[in-house]
Amino acid sequence: MYFVCLFLIFFCRLKFLGPLYPISGNTTQRALNGSSPQIILQQPFVYFGTSYNQIFVNHNGHITFTGPWSLYAPERIPLHGSRDFIAPFWTYFDNRVNGLVYYNQFTSGSILQQATQDINKYFPEFNFTASWVFVATWNEMAYYPNTGTVIQAVLISGGQYSFVLMNYGKIAPTVWKVQAGYDTVNSPFYFSIPGSFSSTATGSNSVFSHNSNVNVPGRWAFRVDHVSTGKTRNSGS
Repeated sequence: MYFVCLFLIFFCRLKFLGPLYPISGNTTQRALNGSSPQIILQQPFVYFGTSYNQIFVNHNGHITFTGPWSLYAPERIPLHGSRDFIAPFWTYFDNRVNGLVYYNQFTSGSILQQATQDINKYFPEFNFTASWVFVATWNEMAYYPNTGTVIQAVLISGGQYSFVLMNYGKIAPTVWKVQAGYDTVNSPFYFSIPGSFSSTATGSNSVFSHNSNVNVPGRWAFRVDHVSTGKTRNSGS
């Protein structure tokens, strides 16, 4: 009976955490509306035609390319704004006491194998091989003031193709609005994950963690290297 209970606890924990990549690497400094320092990429990442050699992982649930971004109040995508960004969970986080933001990049090993398998499963038309993976995890992050949310952005590139996975683990409830998706300068290419700005964005029944565009609950996958092909799971427009 003891071992059965342990198994059930382990199984429930795995289900609760969702389809996350391993959480590891450097962490940012605890700060309200903070960001990582400039992260120099080991390989360029092409984002809708623009090749970037640096990124910033911002505490409020978004990744930017040209500089840190402290904006905590989410705005609806498309913004028709002046920056490219990826926002797996744009909301008002506060990790001064609870939560850490991790980031790590890989050019060899099991993470590349996992990314290669995932992308070929979701996008079999490309016969893809990953050569670089960047994993950013907002782990056990507190809202202002609730705590316990785990979300992740995985940037993957290889050759001419670039992809983003957005992975959702446990999502604590909050009254703060959430925007999830991606956007580009002046918004010719963008995607807003269904459920953004809704009352079902957070909590145990979050639409982000229960739904998917690739039939894996808690995971959303997008091709982001070039113009939209019109497939919902590749891009939004």
